[in-house]
Amino acid sequence: MQTILGASGQIGRELALSLKREFTSNIRVVSRNPKKINDTDEAISADLMDPQQTLDAVKGSEIVYMTAGLPIDSQMWVERWPVMMRNVIDACATHGARLVYFDNTYMYPQTNTPQREDAPFQPNGPKGRARAEITRMLLDAMEQGRVEAVICRAPEFYGPGQTQSITNTTVIDNLLAGKPAKVFLRDDTLRSLIYTPDASRAMAWLGNAADAYGQTWHLPCDDNRLTYKQFVELAADVFGTSSNYKVLKRWQLWLASRFNKTIAETEELLPRYSTDNVFISDKFKARFPEFKVTTYREGLTAIREQ
Repeated sequence: MQTILGASGQIGRELALSLKREFTSNIRVVSRNPKKINDTDEAISADLMDPQQTLDAVKGSEIVYMTAGLPIDSQMWVERWPVMMRNVIDACATHGARLVYFDNTYMYPQTNTPQREDAPFQPNGPKGRARAEITRMLLDAMEQGRVEAVICRAPEFYGPGQTQSITNTTVIDNLLAGKPAKVFLRDDTLRSLIYTPDASRAMAWLGNAADAYGQTWHLPCDDNRLTYKQFVELAADVFGTSSNYKVLKRWQLWLASRFNKTIAETEELLPRYSTDNVFISDKFKARFPEFKVTTYREGLTAIREQ
């Protein structure tokens, strides 16, 4: 049994499809309001804030994928992430399940230094500190031999379906609606973006590779990095829309954040939009040379056709 915790999000959904397509039909999908993704899935309702429900959800699993997410709310992240991670680690330790954890880069330094798996944790706000805390919790559990795990880390998303990211919200959704795209701070810095189906498929490959455990892996991105100007122009070409966009200056974002909580919650991430953001996934590509990374044009075309 391979179990996906947080299967209702885009990453969990794509992961279930990838597992069924390439590895197994013995899949359990877990969320508060679960729905089967493949016809053969077992759907279980569980709240990961509850230790007993988490234990019950993990029972009988060989591999557990932690893909759960929380709304972009600092207080919620600080209060809930440590509890959820502790419950998942304890459940995997109790049942002898291997854990595949889907991580992000909120805790990385927001500089132009290329990001590799050994990048230091230097969070710039409460959400980054929360992610650093729970990742350290898992690393400690791995070092202590409590759980066999692999950490899969991804940069910002773009993708189809219900993909939630700044790029989807400010660029892709606006262009598809015939509106000008919005770009944070600068349009001339390089961005690292991962296509959500690639992230999920790469997780499935790592989870089913025995030699991947005990390590952190950067999930694979298109190495043809683009500036937001180039990304907007490419997206507009693929979508057949205008490539108009506005660069939002820091003062404009500050003003908007006074009235919009979602924008306020992005404040700790703004430094990464003022400089190149280069995420290196060479380690994964060397281990899995047969993995085909989706190009930006291919990904945007799939979004247009959904």
